[in-house]
Amino acid sequence: METDTDTPASNVPTHHRTRNCGSDAAIFAPALRSSAKPRSAAHPGNTLIAMASAQREPKVVVLGGGSWGTTVASICARRGPTLQWVRSEETAKDINDNHRNSRYLGDEVALPEGLRATNDFSEAANCADVIVMGVPSHGFRGVLQELAKELRPWVPVVSLVKGLEQGTNMRMSQIVDEVLPGHPAGILAGPNIAREVAEGYAAAAVLAMPDQHLAAKLAELFRTKRFRTYTTDDVIGVEMAGALKNVYAISVGMGYSLGIGENTRAMVMARAVREMSKLGEAMGGHRDTFAGLAGMGDLIVTCTSQRSRNRHVGEQLGAGKKIDEIIASMNQVAEGVKAASVIMEFAEKYGLNMPIAREVDGVINHGATVEDAYRGLAAEKPGHEVHGSGF
Repeated sequence: METDTDTPASNVPTHHRTRNCGSDAAIFAPALRSSAKPRSAAHPGNTLIAMASAQREPKVVVLGGGSWGTTVASICARRGPTLQWVRSEETAKDINDNHRNSRYLGDEVALPEGLRATNDFSEAANCADVIVMGVPSHGFRGVLQELAKELRPWVPVVSLVKGLEQGTNMRMSQIVDEVLPGHPAGILAGPNIAREVAEGYAAAAVLAMPDQHLAAKLAELFRTKRFRTYTTDDVIGVEMAGALKNVYAISVGMGYSLGIGENTRAMVMARAVREMSKLGEAMGGHRDTFAGLAGMGDLIVTCTSQRSRNRHVGEQLGAGKKIDEIIASMNQVAEGVKAASVIMEFAEKYGLNMPIAREVDGVINHGATVEDAYRGLAAEKPGHEVHGSGF
């Protein structure tokens, strides 16, 4: 899902107060309890069982109060103690008192009673056994810098961001490595429209981390009966797929505004998968990742869902609106707007022809029209489906 915008870096509190994280941090982990037949008191395994059952569940702290951050927090809260840091006092009160995030998820979506929200950044930082970053790409580094002042060493950081940092062109895991060295960094991504997941529709995501043992343990925190979480070690591929698909969703949105047919949409999406995997492989990602949940799966839902912010941007561009006007009318970020120019810089760096991304960048940043964009694609000569360089 596209990233939340409730938490810009400039709004991270500079005051720091340490609070008690609450008794929920001491809940025992059911998964660590033995299901075997009781042993005698003298059995040496009893000591190990007692030690295992005495371990508390990890405290998950989600930073960000937008739609996807809140949805992930609600998933984690069904598995164990979870605290959500939000900038808005009104949102925190809504979550704590009404078990709703009405601003981003509406009044119909009920959140778990075990989910608690706070405006106190220090409380969140000091409680965390696992950090989940639900802030947008432009605020990501600033929040991490504040976090670095208080977060304990080695706490894993899982990003929900499907974007790249403008100016540095860095992926979010690279920023974590730079600002919080030693903290394991990963990303959770997939075809996840927040509202649908929050309403309980079945969905899936992939958790990418270099350490697969750690990934397997953390994945349990993001699993419910209706939300399946897979694992991979291809952090580069998953992060790039998440950033790239937003740009291609804008292209399909532009097509909707032009009235293109279903066949045309399918063609653009299929060629988009090829462009995505081409750049992803050049950067060190795995081709198979782009045919999976983070690639093709997320691309399909972001291109076709009426709830997709990036598709919405494309449709509005096709209606003749200026990009600044479109952004100003939205209460959450469409990461593809910022990613378009970054992706073209990568294309130049690796010597790749990326026609769809080029045309989207032309409309967003260089004054081209959506008609110009689709005419530009039509002018591309088709070649080999896999090894050809064009559209």
